[in-house]
Amino acid sequence: MDIQHNKKNAIAFYKMAYEGNPEKAVELYVGEQYIQHNPMVADGPQAFIDYFNRMQKEYPVKTMDFVRAIAEDDLVALHTHQVWPGNDHYITMDFFRFDSQGKIIEHWDSIQQIPETSANNNTMY
Repeated sequence: MDIQHNKKNAIAFYKMAYEGNPEKAVELYVGEQYIQHNPMVADGPQAFIDYFNRMQKEYPVKTMDFVRAIAEDDLVALHTHQVWPGNDHYITMDFFRFDSQGKIIEHWDSIQQIPETSANNNTMY
């Protein structure tokens, strides 16, 4: 298993889907199955496509920066900073599991809005 290749593919997959082409992202990077742990998205590639198509239609202007990517064994973790309409800033942490062919087969995520004030001077990323 090539963890650096998986890391590169996780970033490409997420970026492609986020920017409005989830069909191509699934075609290039998803394996036979796709297990989803986000409670707002059903299992399977088509549910993923439908969700990201809806997000693109409802929120066409948004940005995402990859803050870090960490890979170990068959897992890749992505830490992102996203800005959505209304200048809403979010930190996300996404975890992807890869099969032996280097295809994504499982996903977990956590998202938190960045508050306007903080009890410390540290960023969330």
